[in-house]
Amino acid sequence: MRGSLYGLAAVSIWASWIVAVRLGIRTSLAPWDIVAIRFGVAGLILLPYLLKKGLAVDRLGRVGLAAIVLGGGAPMVLVSYGGLLFAPAAHAASLYTALIPLYVAILAAVVLGEAFTVAKRIGLVLIVTGVLGIVWGAGGTIGSRQNIGHALFIAAAMLWACYTVAMRKARLEGLHAAAIAAVGSLITYVSVYAIISGTHLFNAPWRDLALQAFVQGFLTPVISFWLYGRAVSILGASNGSAFAALSPVMTTLSAIPILGEWPATSDWIAMLLISGGVYIASGGLLRDRRVGHGVAPTPAAPQSADQPRWWRPKAVRAKTCRQ
Repeated sequence: MRGSLYGLAAVSIWASWIVAVRLGIRTSLAPWDIVAIRFGVAGLILLPYLLKKGLAVDRLGRVGLAAIVLGGGAPMVLVSYGGLLFAPAAHAASLYTALIPLYVAILAAVVLGEAFTVAKRIGLVLIVTGVLGIVWGAGGTIGSRQNIGHALFIAAAMLWACYTVAMRKARLEGLHAAAIAAVGSLITYVSVYAIISGTHLFNAPWRDLALQAFVQGFLTPVISFWLYGRAVSILGASNGSAFAALSPVMTTLSAIPILGEWPATSDWIAMLLISGGVYIASGGLLRDRRVGHGVAPTPAAPQSADQPRWWRPKAVRAKTCRQ
């Protein structure tokens, strides 16, 4: 239940960033401006935390560190934001966040050895069916300019899947991983952006800057990353990421009052399929009876030799008696 609540809260914030980006693009901001706001604010907020915790290279390795920086930092966000220049928000919610569970399940099975259970297969089939229904209902066509945005959304989802699996493999806390990604992007992306753009960003209305700073710079890269990390640590990489498939539902509901975009009947049917797929894939209906639902059990802490026998585990006490 706790893992599910963490996942739902994270997805609720993810839905807000898509709507906020659409609002920002409608005004005087470009996608690369919003990326700079996001990691300029988040990087400064999380810099003290990262200085305290370190880069965790000993746990991540070079490949894992690159997956965290690329998958949770400016490259992934820039690709996903750039896709909104070519395709609508409904396509972004479907091809980016909703397909994350599929990519994570495949990578987790290969890298982490997580079981690809019957429940996950059924749930992912429903998710993919719902995603295709939303894209079709939103006017998705083959061979059009929208396909550029579709390719960018799929690439962004793959980068995020690498971030998720790397974080899970290294058993990294969600906030720690978010700090590595944010500060890394602050150093690499924001510094280059400041040199190229100069003071261009400050010409935008302060209300637009404040909205993007709060949603993109604080809620999404700090709070939602921490919530998502908690969900993954409790439920496992595949089960935790399954909640990302709820993003089309959350985004659509948010877009109704804010953007005035009402979904068609086919969209509602597709969203019901996605919601059902999330519920099944996360173990709600066909519960995996194995320990931890794919989460490796935490090894017991080693017992000190000077601790009394009654404090030691039963197996240790028996071994000591035999000796």
